[in-house]
Amino acid sequence: MNHHLRNKSKNLAAARRGLKSLSVAVALPLSLTLLDIFLFGSSARYTSLHKPFYVPSLWTLHLACVATAFLSGLSAWLVWAEGGLHRQPAALGLYLAQLAASLAWYPVVFRAGAVWLGLALCAALFGALVGCERAFRNMNPIAGDLVKPCLVWALLLALANLRLVYQ
Repeated sequence: MNHHLRNKSKNLAAARRGLKSLSVAVALPLSLTLLDIFLFGSSARYTSLHKPFYVPSLWTLHLACVATAFLSGLSAWLVWAEGGLHRQPAALGLYLAQLAASLAWYPVVFRAGAVWLGLALCAALFGALVGCERAFRNMNPIAGDLVKPCLVWALLLALANLRLVYQ
């Protein structure tokens, strides 16, 4: 009986550690994304643009960015929880590259007005996400699937950026 209680206690401690690491893996990119949107996410130029149906509104852009931060953090955690980021360090580099490109887009495009550089960031973001999807899928198929909506978001971001280039 005592052995059973020790195992239950160990399992509970492991579950707490897992929940704590999951919280950090999701909260960190979400917090950075929300701060990014708060500091750089308003653009009178973008909101006043005539946008065809395929170019997202500003609130849709923000919502998709937040959802992507959540999904990419969750997918990275799934890979990390299985030890995948230690086995394939390139996967961590790809994850960090897509996070950096995503966070850089708002200040580059909306604050600095560098729309061509923003388009290059979209391409880098898409490339890093493709790499993440492939690397994550090899370690955890669910993690790879969670990256797929992020790829769609990167294309939406590129469309929004193109609208600013060719206004």
